[in-house]
Amino acid sequence: MKLLFALALPVYALDQITKWWVIGRMPFNGDPEPVIPGFFYLCHWGNTGAAFSMFHDSNTGFIVLSLVVLAALLVVRWRGGMADWHSRHGVGLLCGGILGNVTDRILHKHVVDFLLFDLHVPFANPWPAFNVADACICAAAGLFILSSFRAEAQKPGAAQTGEPAA
Repeated sequence: MKLLFALALPVYALDQITKWWVIGRMPFNGDPEPVIPGFFYLCHWGNTGAAFSMFHDSNTGFIVLSLVVLAALLVVRWRGGMADWHSRHGVGLLCGGILGNVTDRILHKHVVDFLLFDLHVPFANPWPAFNVADACICAAAGLFILSSFRAEAQKPGAAQTGEPAA
């Protein structure tokens, strides 16, 4: 559990510090400011939905859902679940990300998004704006996927013996 807090708290702090910097520096829903022109911009946008603004205007529902998921993660981790390296780190990142976005929903009634990339591809031009918490939630999902592949490979009978099938 120490690792969970050692990851979640800095993620949460970095997320909130960067969001407060953006709130204090940039106009809400203003034009993006180029950091790397044509590729990376900073903006101050609000997202009342989930990923890609799906299910917008469901703030209370997302707060409740997020807190239920957070509680479930903590219970599973406390009971010894998600014990491999990838899962333990994923839970820490996920908890920090959930706390960061829930804090926004409570304080601002939306999630503060400020990182904007133009990937110059038709379906992602520009990629939807996101924040530190969102990046950590995505990284956690990647770690959980890696963990599931490793667990599958370590199941008895999953290893290849090199012998032809009869």
